[in-house]
Amino acid sequence: MRALTESEARVIAVLLAARPDRERERLKQVSVPRSTYHAVRRRAYGEGWLRDRYIPHPVPLGRPFVTFLVARPYADRVDAFTQAVSADDGNVLLWMGAQLAIAVGFYRKAPDGARLAARLERDHSAAPPLAVTVSAEGPTIPVYFDFEGLWCHLAGLEGTLAYPHGLGGGATASPGDESGETGPLTPHQQWAIGELLRRPFTAAAQGRGGHLVGPFGLPFSQRRVMARGWVTHRTLLEPARLPPYQGRAADQVVLISGSPRAGARPELLFSTLTHECRVFPFLFVVGDGRWLLGALGGGGPVGSADPERRAVLPTLREALEGIEILQEAATGFSAPVDHRYERFLAPPVESTSKA
Repeated sequence: MRALTESEARVIAVLLAARPDRERERLKQVSVPRSTYHAVRRRAYGEGWLRDRYIPHPVPLGRPFVTFLVARPYADRVDAFTQAVSADDGNVLLWMGAQLAIAVGFYRKAPDGARLAARLERDHSAAPPLAVTVSAEGPTIPVYFDFEGLWCHLAGLEGTLAYPHGLGGGATASPGDESGETGPLTPHQQWAIGELLRRPFTAAAQGRGGHLVGPFGLPFSQRRVMARGWVTHRTLLEPARLPPYQGRAADQVVLISGSPRAGARPELLFSTLTHECRVFPFLFVVGDGRWLLGALGGGGPVGSADPERRAVLPTLREALEGIEILQEAATGFSAPVDHRYERFLAPPVESTSKA
């Protein structure tokens, strides 16, 4: 596998930020010629290094509770485990590794995700799973599959443009909107959201390149639901496919969970990890009794010594107890369910609206 060039590393960084800037602003940020930017962007999507998704706010969808499930399926029950999780009413994501599985579900009621975990244990599909359920109405998921911070650090770039992107929190109204709507989504709003959530998959079925499914040129109704914060455009990294850069690679998926110590503050732990430890979680979930972090590493243990940064494990111990660390090679993961949020919505219908 060849290594990435400096231009490729820079373009990937600005694409991962997924900022709604005009293209000329992106070209200023990335400091490469326009032709190079377009060529690298096409290559990044064509090679599967990046993929775009539209991620909804769970609350407007009527699914205000989000469960993160971490499990170790039994080797002789992998197929049954995969089928049970992917068929679950709330499941939107399932990563399956050789020994480790990660799932995300959106639910109407808080106990629904815990019921799935209990079922998996009862059916002897996996060892007792970890299930962390949070309300998406609050700032409980400050980082949600955001790889920009990690990549900027890996590529030696100063700062980030948009990291971290979270999930949920307060959905905002569009500028100048004084309607104060708080009721159920209208049929047209549901249609607009559905079109966005299905957009990457519709494009793939039509043979359009992944670099063409971003938010530029969207109809007004779809831009409006994005301005409200009901749907966010994101660019995601595929670490198993990405070549190394200057000998560095993010080829290990690391999941860390622990119970917060008295007085522990998630914002302080996040700040210390990113500024002093130089660790940039792609996932951070703040549950009442358990916190969950996901990170990508370069193959060494989490506590590897580095004289230029603060040690990670002692930092984690200051905020968490009962810490569990699970690690597996990124190349071992597949995604039977890959950010499929459209499954909550009614099947698409023909619409004549141009709004």
